[in-house]
Amino acid sequence: MTKPALSILLAAPRGFCAGVDRAIKIVEMALEKWGAPVYVRHEIVHNKFVVDGLRDKGAVFVEHLSDCPDDRPVIFSAHGVPKTVPAEAARREMVYVDATCPLVSKVHIEAARHHADGLQMVMIGHEGHPETIGTMGQLPEGEVLLVETVDDVATLDVRDPAQLAFVTQTTLSVDDTADIVAALKSRFPAIVGPHKEDICYATTNRQDAVKAVAPRADALLVVGAPNSSNSKRLVEVARKAGCQYAQLVQRATDIDWRALDGITSLGITAGASAPEVLIDEVIDACRDRYDVTVELVETAQETIEFKVPRVLRA
Repeated sequence: MTKPALSILLAAPRGFCAGVDRAIKIVEMALEKWGAPVYVRHEIVHNKFVVDGLRDKGAVFVEHLSDCPDDRPVIFSAHGVPKTVPAEAARREMVYVDATCPLVSKVHIEAARHHADGLQMVMIGHEGHPETIGTMGQLPEGEVLLVETVDDVATLDVRDPAQLAFVTQTTLSVDDTADIVAALKSRFPAIVGPHKEDICYATTNRQDAVKAVAPRADALLVVGAPNSSNSKRLVEVARKAGCQYAQLVQRATDIDWRALDGITSLGITAGASAPEVLIDEVIDACRDRYDVTVELVETAQETIEFKVPRVLRA
């Protein structure tokens, strides 16, 4: 029986960003340097395949520093941690390596600088996400107000409207965030924003690529984890850009093939913590069912690399 034809529109950039690449490398190099076990506070990146692979090599993933022994190295995840965490690790004289993405660290520095200037901070982010917890945890309790939506801006209770600044989580929807920023500036004209956009280059690039693919695709698959903020945003961006059927899948085995019945074009992308091997797996699963042609839809090229901490290079 002849297979139905399927045109795959493969978004680029997609998958690993420089911060994720660096974080994974940090765990691998720590295992080489100190041997197993090496403890990691929170999932190093939000991807089960990656986490399971590192666990097999000897990484132990925990949610709290109190779950780590004093005599083994601990790594802080790419999402960043509150200031109290490295302070506690230092107090316990632990060996620790901070794998916080440098672009998240930039937001931490920004928040601290504004606080030093006497400004109260507003953070645009998702409540409970580790990056939001880490950024808010750079300043004393109550110094950072969280907003998630435009509606939240209307109910913000600030200390002094003339003494405000804002930062954002790095993995948000570019368009949704622009609306929230506009609402903040409208209500608080004196609010100070970042010199350069906090949403990172990788999040922006992946969303732009999805916007290029979505209008041409009958359906779109985002390879990523259900707890990955940037992956979930890609699904939302695809729907807003005209592809109503956008599905988040961790692996090829998660694809709902019945929902794809009758399509002739399929967009494929991946969140910033999904490895290319999982994208290949999805394309291979499509080849099993369809006569596939693949077209690369590239909207940017990424050349950014981040160095690992000196302690691992020594």
